[in-house]
Amino acid sequence: MSIIRFIKNWTLPISMVIGVTAYSVFAFTPSLDKAACLFAPFFDTILPLFMFLILFVTFCKVNFRRLIPVKWHLWVSFFQVLFVFVIIAIILSFRLKGNSLILMEALLTCIIGPCASAAAVVTQKLGGNLEEMTTYTFLSNFITALLIPICFPLIEKTSGITFMGAFLKILNQVCLVLVVPMGLAYVVKHYFHRFHRWVVGVKDLSYYLWGCSLMIVTGTTMKNIVHAETTVPFLLLIALLGLLLCVIQFSVGRFIGHYFNATVNAGQALGQKNTAFAIWIAYSYLNPISSVGPGCYILWQNIINSVEIWMYRKRGLERSA
Repeated sequence: MSIIRFIKNWTLPISMVIGVTAYSVFAFTPSLDKAACLFAPFFDTILPLFMFLILFVTFCKVNFRRLIPVKWHLWVSFFQVLFVFVIIAIILSFRLKGNSLILMEALLTCIIGPCASAAAVVTQKLGGNLEEMTTYTFLSNFITALLIPICFPLIEKTSGITFMGAFLKILNQVCLVLVVPMGLAYVVKHYFHRFHRWVVGVKDLSYYLWGCSLMIVTGTTMKNIVHAETTVPFLLLIALLGLLLCVIQFSVGRFIGHYFNATVNAGQALGQKNTAFAIWIAYSYLNPISSVGPGCYILWQNIINSVEIWMYRKRGLERSA
């Protein structure tokens, strides 16, 4: 029983360790090359399914009538935009190039990216307001959709990005990732009551689904870091600055939330990022090496989440997700 309790208590770190270990075994064992090639498409396919299920289960617990913007949404959005413009100002003022520019781009992707869809799961575990978190997740995606086509052409002249093209592409992702599982959850909640009761009755279902998806994401992150075409010291610098940025964003978010009785929500809103999306925009529009930034950020934000969940559990404040 102690082993089971340990796994329950430390699901996120265990998931990350398994992800790193599994990738290392397949990547550095020549005899497993064929197996690695066989499983890679499977994991690429199953990850979106996990994310869909996580959000579907979470949205089944949402009171749809309470999905309205609140005051802390405005302040968190303001600070996200402020941080983005600070990075852009540094790049343009000092006319950064080479590794200095890549470093700033790595940080920029970790700021400009929208709030992670899974932030609602952690918010539940920490006793936050699920409806407020869900509302902000939608708002942050629209903010990102506006910021990227404005900012990226300023720092990467050859990015080839247009405002409407980027906006519609992000809007399409929002529809697939957020609107579809929410719509399905709404239908199930109102028309399939027995199935809905079963879904919401399984304790921490979305949390453990998230743990499974984290194994795959961590393995992919490890792959990106190993294959990054740059020096180890520079990778370490990106990782360390990513950690500093992660702590700053969580801290500023919690500081804002303190004034609105929404410490958990605002901290998650500003600190926990959709790193899969951030990696994609880095590869698509910026220097590909900058994708190491959000790759490391996912490790830092989940370590912080694990510590927060552990602290709330120790105080007897942890909730079911």
